[in-house]
Amino acid sequence: MPGPVTTSEGVPMEPLRIGVLGAARIAAPALVEPTRATGDRLVAVAARDRGRAERFAREHGVERVLADYAEVVSDPEVELVYNPLANSLHGPWTIAAARAGKTVLSEKPFASNAAEARAVREAALAAGVTVVEGFHYLFHPVVLRAHEILASGEVGELREVEALTTMPAPPDDDPRWSLELAGGSLMDLGCYGLHAHRMLAPFGGGEPELVGARGGERGRSGVDEWMDADFAFPNGVTGRSLSSMTADWCMRLTLVGSRGEVTVADYVQPHKDDRVLVTTGGGTRTEELGRRSSYLYQLEALRAHLRESAPFPLDVDDAVRNAEMIDEIYAAAGFEPRPRHDVVGTG
Repeated sequence: MPGPVTTSEGVPMEPLRIGVLGAARIAAPALVEPTRATGDRLVAVAARDRGRAERFAREHGVERVLADYAEVVSDPEVELVYNPLANSLHGPWTIAAARAGKTVLSEKPFASNAAEARAVREAALAAGVTVVEGFHYLFHPVVLRAHEILASGEVGELREVEALTTMPAPPDDDPRWSLELAGGSLMDLGCYGLHAHRMLAPFGGGEPELVGARGGERGRSGVDEWMDADFAFPNGVTGRSLSSMTADWCMRLTLVGSRGEVTVADYVQPHKDDRVLVTTGGGTRTEELGRRSSYLYQLEALRAHLRESAPFPLDVDDAVRNAEMIDEIYAAAGFEPRPRHDVVGTG
């Protein structure tokens, strides 16, 4: 069993008190398992089906099952709300939690569209609370090492970026195929590739701009099966992000420099493949950075931020900018943005 988590001065750190919205499958790897390592408390959970919430609580050691999402976000013992609901409910329930004075960790994508993301920011700023989008990949050593290698100059100056984020097709009734639920390959997968490009701004002279985009529609649903977007950075670096929900598994990030390249074998799921390959004139070497969960690194960073005011690389402005660029990509590819949903109350 892991020992108690302590502050930088060796003082035991108070556990985070977490409320969970829904009983989504992603909650287990993204939150439940990390809390077992950090010692944080799962205080409450609610789901549309109370039976599912009760099973979730029994399986994962949640202290209380509440009647609905509104009770979770208003519960005085809950300080952090984890929002892994369907994409269309990220914005509305994050707004409700922020208005209730809670810190929020939202699964990506942050909102259905940019206007909704800006409404989330407005609510968070008005309440003075921390609201972040769960881009867990950014906290894992594989991506941090890739950035470190670029900064070292070993592969020269950055010239090209390619993020491939693809997976086999989900079942036909999966929410990711629903326009109303804010589905689509760009929303579910391409948001990672877009974000990975944006995080390379220090090596590109600033954030990238969209050059063009193409996508394939699933029937006449308005939902994208795949999306291919091209970017240009201020200093001339070019980028490409391809997402697809009708392909084989591939979550590779490639950074091409003037004297070599860095490849992250699986930048989204490094617990499955933690290799970073560095190719220069002297050949290729492989670095293995460990298969510890990126979600655990993320939770540790968030709790250090909340308990010790440690720096945290993501904020609500970052989430809004990602949502704005998602809308730009949809427009460039001839798709409508995902529809916005009414803001819920805290009941």
